[in-house]
Amino acid sequence: MTASNIVQGIWAFSATGLIILVLLHSPKGDGIGAIGGQAQLFTSTKSAENTLNRITWALTVIFLGLTVVLSAGWLPK
Repeated sequence: MTASNIVQGIWAFSATGLIILVLLHSPKGDGIGAIGGQAQLFTSTKSAENTLNRITWALTVIFLGLTVVLSAGWLPK
């Protein structure tokens, strides 16, 4: 296995993880009521949602970083 294959595997794992985590998020908007900020008035953020947000952001950074590395061709083939 080359370094490029390993990075592509991590990239694919992060893409799959992002899809799953985004689908696990609870919906935030309440239609037109969300425009005025009223949707956030009565919601509270739970620790599980915070953890889910952190993992999602971490996978996003990994995915975007590896996308740049793979598309630029910085790794030896």
